[in-house]
Amino acid sequence: MNTAKIVGIILIILGVLGFIYKGISYTTKETVVDAGPIELQTEEKNTVPIPEILSGIAIVGGIILLATGGKKRV
Repeated sequence: MNTAKIVGIILIILGVLGFIYKGISYTTKETVVDAGPIELQTEEKNTVPIPEILSGIAIVGGIILLATGGKKRV
């Protein structure tokens, strides 16, 4: 299996995961009060959306790489 086919498979997997999860979530902690021994923190959940068009482009690009990756150019 050559590099183009491996990259094509990875792109297809990432595209499908993008359609399933629709974004990446992460949590940040922020210190609100820091008064001597007393410390209050808040947690905020953030999400970075993954556009569906980007997932579709990844899938199409992966399919193209799989289809043309093994062919030798003349």
